[in-house]
Amino acid sequence: MTKIIMSGCSGRMGRVITDIVKEDMSAEIVAGVDVVGDGTLGYPVYKSISEVPVEADAIIDFSSPKVLEGLLEYAEKTNTPVVLCTTGFSPEQLENIKTASTKVAILKSANMSLGINTIIKMLKTATSVFCPAGFDVEIVEQHHHNKLDAPSGTALALADAVNEAAGGEFEYVYDRSDRREKRGAKELGISAVRGGSIPGTHDVIFAGQDEVIELRHIAYSRSIFGNGAVSAAKFLAGKPAGMYDMSDVIEATLK
Repeated sequence: MTKIIMSGCSGRMGRVITDIVKEDMSAEIVAGVDVVGDGTLGYPVYKSISEVPVEADAIIDFSSPKVLEGLLEYAEKTNTPVVLCTTGFSPEQLENIKTASTKVAILKSANMSLGINTIIKMLKTATSVFCPAGFDVEIVEQHHHNKLDAPSGTALALADAVNEAAGGEFEYVYDRSDRREKRGAKELGISAVRGGSIPGTHDVIFAGQDEVIELRHIAYSRSIFGNGAVSAAKFLAGKPAGMYDMSDVIEATLK
């Protein structure tokens, strides 16, 4: 039984994960952390993680960068692994996460979907085959009209996977409206679409001479991110200090 502390338990993803764990016989949320708690979650909720009196095997954090410092302090003090699902960390906070990973196990991912993270692994192989053959790479992401950031963090993670596999040779191009020139061979275009209730959709396009290969991922509900977070918590429980990501979770499932 994996015992979990849910940081950000009253938020949308916190509630999604709570419902997932209720149906999971191998996991249990033993405490929640949030500024509000309405008594409907089925476990005690504390305003600060420093107030949590129970032991756990892992912490899942779907909250805000504002709580990071207290979260890392608690994790180090109690030797509790942390699954960081929150995004928007500052460069200084990213350094703090890296430092904390030398003392406690931390898994950080911009997208907790097992599907997206499997595609990231596939992209490394695809890039090594198509890019030396002269294929152009474009990423198009689509989301509902309420999404604030563009491009999405997932689109950037996909672009980074391609660029890493290509040795960092690509220049990210977000807007060609002011360019009156042929597409450069080392451009990686990233486009964002916002409208209606479009579910999170990401397309990676490898466009060559007379052939096009596309990898597409569509997220129809938040449960895919919740399932990934719970899988990550189970994986991270008992792991030694270090920085982990979802590719480690995927590899573990294949063994």
